Amino acid sequence: MIELEPGNTLDISLKEDAQGRDRVEVTLDAHGCSLNLTPHQARVLATELIMAVNRAEVRSNLKHSQNMVRGPQPVEKRGLFHQAFAK
Repeated sequence: MIELEPGNTLDISLKEDAQGRDRVEVTLDAHGCSLNLTPHQARVLATELIMAVNRAEVRSNLKHSQNMVRGPQPVEKRGLFHQAFAK
């Protein structure tokens, strides 16, 4: 069970239908809504959720890294051309 907010929970459970097949039931308690999914449908839903979370994390990390202030990077003067023309 996942508590979304006080008094509102999301419950995920494995059920069996009348033919004995496994079903994944996702129930939002406060609204009395439920999804009755095949294992394949539940896997697709889980994959979509994971991909959305990954996109959100990448977006957050990009925003965070853009807000970081970087100082000037020192230029290293080493290399074949610098040594040859430095005289």
